[in-house]
Amino acid sequence: MKYNEIIHKKGAALNHEGAAAFGMSPEMELYTAAVTSALSGKFYESAGEVTDRISDLVRRVDPVFVAQLAVYTRTRMLLRSVPLLLLVELAKCHSGDNLVARAVARTAIRADEICELLACYQWRNPSEGIKKLGRLSRQIQNGLKEAFSRFDEYQFAKYDRKDAEIKLRDALFLVHPKAKDAARQAVFDKIAAGTLDTPYTWETRLSALGQQSFDTREAKAAAVKALWEELLDSGKLGYMALLRNLRNIMQAGVSPQHVERLCRRLADPEQVARSKQMPHRFLAAYMETMDMSSPLVGMVHQALEQAVVRSADNIEGFDADTGVLLACDVSGSMYVSAGGRSSIRNADIGLLLASIFRTRCKTAIAGIFGDTWKLLPDRNKPVLAATVDARRIADSVGFSTNGYKVIDWLADNDVKMDKVMIFTDCQMWDSHRGYYMSDKEIKDSWHRYKGMHPQSKLYLFDLAGYGDSPLDLAEKDVYLIAGWNDRIFDVLSAVDNGADALAEIRKTDL
Repeated sequence: MKYNEIIHKKGAALNHEGAAAFGMSPEMELYTAAVTSALSGKFYESAGEVTDRISDLVRRVDPVFVAQLAVYTRTRMLLRSVPLLLLVELAKCHSGDNLVARAVARTAIRADEICELLACYQWRNPSEGIKKLGRLSRQIQNGLKEAFSRFDEYQFAKYDRKDAEIKLRDALFLVHPKAKDAARQAVFDKIAAGTLDTPYTWETRLSALGQQSFDTREAKAAAVKALWEELLDSGKLGYMALLRNLRNIMQAGVSPQHVERLCRRLADPEQVARSKQMPHRFLAAYMETMDMSSPLVGMVHQALEQAVVRSADNIEGFDADTGVLLACDVSGSMYVSAGGRSSIRNADIGLLLASIFRTRCKTAIAGIFGDTWKLLPDRNKPVLAATVDARRIADSVGFSTNGYKVIDWLADNDVKMDKVMIFTDCQMWDSHRGYYMSDKEIKDSWHRYKGMHPQSKLYLFDLAGYGDSPLDLAEKDVYLIAGWNDRIFDVLSAVDNGADALAEIRKTDL
């Protein structure tokens, strides 16, 4: 868990490469920083710099917007760490009403987030020593009281981590929730006494198996295989756990019948929708099983392909007459992890999202850019296979960020596009700057192209959230959308209907 592990730009600006850029409003900058951050280091910023920038922005933005953003990033963007940081920082600078309490109650939607929020509070308020002194923001306390009333014994026990810095028992004594009835008081008493019933989960079953001794390696392997088959039969293995353990399950050698059952569940539209998995989770599972020799891997990959397409069923605004250019930034700064220890990089996110859009667009051109711009191969492969193929050739265009070459190619070839979508960290520059009298900027290329095709719209998909843009977002038909998951499709629909990303956030109920 993140926190238990770590107990003003305006107008013309320069980006991290020293190229001309445009600053964002504090609200837009906070939005882009929040939805693209796992509070881990980025190419141009350390984890501490990201956190400090978010903290500073919270103080410069309307408190209601910060609260709405916290709830939005947790319930719509499905992020875990950033929403809690937003609330803790908001509690430092806002008081006088119950805004923070309401947002906390809406954001703590899993039992372990009670302890995570307290751990974050302790981390960001080290002098208060909340474990010893009990000095806790009253609004955070009130919000957590409501959260405590939401979970049953199974949910508390499932997330009661005995090795955490702040345990559930600590949280109970700090928050002092009032039980609504005798049954709830009995659960609170069990938390206090440390006697919650051990839940039946795949984690507890695997843990128990790991503590057993076996006479032979073969006997242990047979027990592991039998346990995975039991878990698949029981329905106790959640969808995310299924994705994350695909390689382990396949390595255990479960029967073909169990693999078929697993694949049916992976591809089931209702389960995909209910699981709310970010698209890159499917890519990670696909890549983790690519080198396996099992003849059943093909069946698993087919199920993952069906699942990732179904995760994007809500993309709107495309038909056979809509021309779309999909341009993926694969420059050096995009080769950082999308979060924490993830093997998925920002460049992979862009390639994946472009591949998803490509399946929905009848008239689409896709390519990658770094030093140069290169069209991707034909579109006949499914989403994940196409993403992996594009990943393999990404270094063939170099590692600079000459985004202007994408637009110049359109203009030079007079290619008419209704929508130009660029998946990038927005740190564009001219690698030939200072040579051959070159100092190209994507904004100039866009103005040239826009003059040729006035109906065209430019969408920047910001995958890093550094707080600046290579184009002025006040311009007509220039839009910025940030984030990694399929919720960006909702924002895209809102943009096409005359709204913007910030307007979507402001719709969030508190």
